[in-house]
Amino acid sequence: MCTYDTICKNLNRILKIVAAKNIRIVAVTKYFDKNAIESAYRAGLRDFGESRALEAIEKINKLDDEIRQKSTYHFIGHLQTNKVKHVVGFFDYIHSVDSLKVAKEIAKCAAEKGIVQKILIQVNVADEKSKFGIAPLQLDSLIKEISGLSSVQIEGLMSMAPLTEDKTELGKIFSQMRELKEKYRLKELSMGMSNDYQIAVEQGATIVRLGRILFKNS
Repeated sequence: MCTYDTICKNLNRILKIVAAKNIRIVAVTKYFDKNAIESAYRAGLRDFGESRALEAIEKINKLDDEIRQKSTYHFIGHLQTNKVKHVVGFFDYIHSVDSLKVAKEIAKCAAEKGIVQKILIQVNVADEKSKFGIAPLQLDSLIKEISGLSSVQIEGLMSMAPLTEDKTELGKIFSQMRELKEKYRLKELSMGMSNDYQIAVEQGATIVRLGRILFKNS
């Protein structure tokens, strides 16, 4: 069970690394209950990431009004078209858009709700078959196609790095993502998790997605 004291201790250690670079920390709470979100909120966190739409919505709706209304929610899991209607408007950011089909469904649902949905495009730089995301060579055409849709705003890019301890490989992958962000003049770059966030920050991440390193005793 994670506690407020544990989160505060972990967060203070992380902030020493990322605060100077103005990094947004998304607390990944998909494996934790609403009590963990409440503790993280009291510790100063305001961004929360979930990957299972219906479970996340049920959990978040049980939060106190202040926490629910003053927090920002990020959908970071793979998004199927049949779940889009639940995610749009409930989550402030959708990090995992990797096809025009999903983007069109997001635009449709956002228009019906009278909002503009912020999204990030997921890029699979490492070309891992086990991970979602488009190839870098497909990014140009997808950005152009999505940019033509109303009710959708491309905020940036997202990537999941391979599970490796090879810092050189990770640095190369994150550097490629930064170059893509700069090429398309996008605002956000969501990359870096508990095991590699320091390298991601060094290479230009604007958002890191942290779970275990925030909530578990070290």
